Amino acid sequence: MTGTIATTLDERQTRERGRDSVSARQRSICSECSGRIRHDEEHGERVCSDCGLVLDGDEIDYGPEWRSFDGQDNERRVGTPITERRHDKGLSTTIGWQNEDAFGTTVSARKRRQLRRLRTWNERFTSKSAKERNLKHAFGELERMASALGLPEQCRETAAVLYRRAADEDLLPGRSVEAMTTACLYAAARQHGTLRTIDTFESVSRIEKRPFQRAYRYLSNELGLEIAPVDPVQYLSQFASALEVSDEAEHVARDILEAAKIDGVHIGKSPPGLAASALYAAARLTNEHITQKTIDETVGVSEFTIRNRYQELLDAYGAQSGR
Repeated sequence: MTGTIATTLDERQTRERGRDSVSARQRSICSECSGRIRHDEEHGERVCSDCGLVLDGDEIDYGPEWRSFDGQDNERRVGTPITERRHDKGLSTTIGWQNEDAFGTTVSARKRRQLRRLRTWNERFTSKSAKERNLKHAFGELERMASALGLPEQCRETAAVLYRRAADEDLLPGRSVEAMTTACLYAAARQHGTLRTIDTFESVSRIEKRPFQRAYRYLSNELGLEIAPVDPVQYLSQFASALEVSDEAEHVARDILEAAKIDGVHIGKSPPGLAASALYAAARLTNEHITQKTIDETVGVSEFTIRNRYQELLDAYGAQSGR
């Protein structure tokens, strides 16, 4: 009896191995032209080498996402990189708002109700405390303003780090989230040399200029931010491009600002105002037609500022040229 059972098991295993070998041969031969099948790892497909027929697509890649270069073979699959721009640093699960599966097919009503419940509980678990909810709202504001201003990724990361430091040191009570996020983003932009005027920040923020400036001064003092004063020359290329002035006018404006720095005219003055005034003065010297109103509407420096600055810049430039 025992021998009969063993024989039956052997026959069953033999039949299964035969079916597996037949299936393997079928998977390695094209069903259209009987050509050889090769794996295209770059696109995740099984393709016939002869006729180009794609048999399978969207295969799962189980290989490493990246590897380290520290001398050790640490190739492994991991999640998305940690980022300071998420209140949970990107470690939690995100459930998309689309009611579709991976292939774009609309899911059933029962599945939609299930996804709605999952989103609700996921929202509750990922923002349990008041601090987490505050960070979530603040980082949403940071992303909105940074996208509107076209700021780079590293600038956004720095702004998120500054806001998290402010939250850890209890600098937020008594100040609006909008004021502190705008101040953090402005400080990060200055640290990375990605210059934008205060009026530009005001145009994308939900608050006015004065509360934002007070929040920036408070943040800078409390966190001990060492931010060097902005050189007016750094605004020249940005303003010259927006105003569409010639290269000659931009070079003359640069010389005007250098002369103003030698005479100390720039001390205590707004760098964007000096840059715009120097461009206006340079345009007059190079016989280019550009009005104070155009500068006001294009770069946000008022006509009053230009009238008060451009003549003293011309005087400093003339004094330096006459030496």
